[in-house]
Amino acid sequence: MSIIKQIDQDLINAQKAKDETVVLTLRMIKSAFKNQAIELRKPELSEQEAILILRREMKKRLDSISAFNAGNRPDLAAKEQAELEMIKKYLPPELSEADIVRVIEVVLASGLNNFGQVMKEVMTKLQGQADGQIVQRLVKEKLVQK
Repeated sequence: MSIIKQIDQDLINAQKAKDETVVLTLRMIKSAFKNQAIELRKPELSEQEAILILRREMKKRLDSISAFNAGNRPDLAAKEQAELEMIKKYLPPELSEADIVRVIEVVLASGLNNFGQVMKEVMTKLQGQADGQIVQRLVKEKLVQK
């Protein structure tokens, strides 16, 4: 079952169970999907596009959690953490650092040695399967070693 259909089904189940937190979070995700579909002028998003949107929403939650913790608002941070866990449930597992390093080494073997070019190529190959900050750190480490 696709991610979008799974979210639709889970939203219906959450509405029946009257689980307000889940309903609000899933509606937010569906809204992000709909907005992206309108922006791309497509009737429906692909699975890959849905994953990218979910990763973007996950990053927003992570940023909010750190901001709320810095602002001494653990109540709001806990709410964002709950939403983050729900979003993670729909994402495929991220690649390990070892897998990311293998992709970086393949890109570096092709002759690229400029940080920007390497990052662009690696992120294209990974297609949202890894966090950009982790990839950035690993690329910098590999370029320093080279």
